[in-house]
Amino acid sequence: MGAGPAALCIVAELVEHGLNVTALASHTPEKPWPNTYGIWAEEVETLGLESLLGHRWSNTVSFFGDGSDPNGKKPTIHNFDYGLFDQNSLQQSLLKRCQGLIWNLETAEEIKVLGQETEVTCKSGKKYKARLVIDASGHRSRFIRRPNNGPVAEQAAYGVVGRFNSPPVEKNQFVLMDFRPDHLSQQEKNEPPSFLYAMDFGDDIFFVEETSLACSPPLSWSTLRARLQARLSHRGVEIREIIHEEHCLFPMNLPLPDRTQPVLAFGGAASMVHPASGYMVGALLRRAPALGEQLALAMSIKPNLDSSALAQKGWEVLWSKELVQRHRLYQFGLSRLMSFKEDELRDFFATFFRLPTKDWSRFLANTLPLPKLILVMLKLFWIAPWKIRRGMIFGISTSK
Repeated sequence: MGAGPAALCIVAELVEHGLNVTALASHTPEKPWPNTYGIWAEEVETLGLESLLGHRWSNTVSFFGDGSDPNGKKPTIHNFDYGLFDQNSLQQSLLKRCQGLIWNLETAEEIKVLGQETEVTCKSGKKYKARLVIDASGHRSRFIRRPNNGPVAEQAAYGVVGRFNSPPVEKNQFVLMDFRPDHLSQQEKNEPPSFLYAMDFGDDIFFVEETSLACSPPLSWSTLRARLQARLSHRGVEIREIIHEEHCLFPMNLPLPDRTQPVLAFGGAASMVHPASGYMVGALLRRAPALGEQLALAMSIKPNLDSSALAQKGWEVLWSKELVQRHRLYQFGLSRLMSFKEDELRDFFATFFRLPTKDWSRFLANTLPLPKLILVMLKLFWIAPWKIRRGMIFGISTSK
């Protein structure tokens, strides 16, 4: 169920393994994806998919100073290529792998497990039966059970692709995070912080996006729009033409699903958003092949497995013990960061990017094995200033 990146990733694998797949989606899978998807180039190179990048930058920087003095304006240079998927190319490459599959434009209303099969009843009244149902319809799905651990923190962003009276970033530059707060009042500095994510598309077209880290309740798009305009105005930059507006809102600390349930999930519905970075597409592309292979193998070796047993096989691959432990560590770290104020976040990230590139990049990609992840987190704690260490231990703000 679903027609976004997660659905297409897993459907492509299932089809290529020769399984008989029925796809349900509330809209056609050809519908253009509205948001941009960024990724560190190393991730797509490892997958052999670098040809799907629409843009790639070698000049990758962040700003963690306060912007009030020359040193505060100096960038942190990442020396690590960053890319942006060509959404259409990524979408069409996945659809091509699903060739021959019929997409039923339906909206699921009810799911019943009948033993050997699972039945999906749609709003149209039509019923579909399958050995296994995979919900890849996003984090708002009401069919996937998960524990209630309290309010869910969400990352929000408002962005503009457009033309400006002067460049908002340097030519051929990608800015991962610009936390400089010199455009904010003292009162605004005490509010939940946000940063600029920006890049040069060439031909005098730029993408600028004001992004908040996880918070509950999330910052509103109107607040982020106002902050973006204030940030640009402070630097003498005005938007001359809006080509595209982007609105993002997704959970960062969504609890892991109940992994005993007979309906399997994938993507946002399976809590696959990275709690430390908010990224997911790289994980979809890496983890779909193993899940598809396991399901195909299980159905060929034991053709009489019922829906619950098949789902259990899938959950074991999707959320192995190691992946669960890594996810818990990331969520622990996120809970600490959510208590940091603007100045503490700047100090934290300035410290984080002092780690070796292979450490911070794989931390953000969630490709570090568990022992290495623990080692990197300990290394970060060791090199951090005392006030950041305190925040990492106690999860409380140390600002006065």
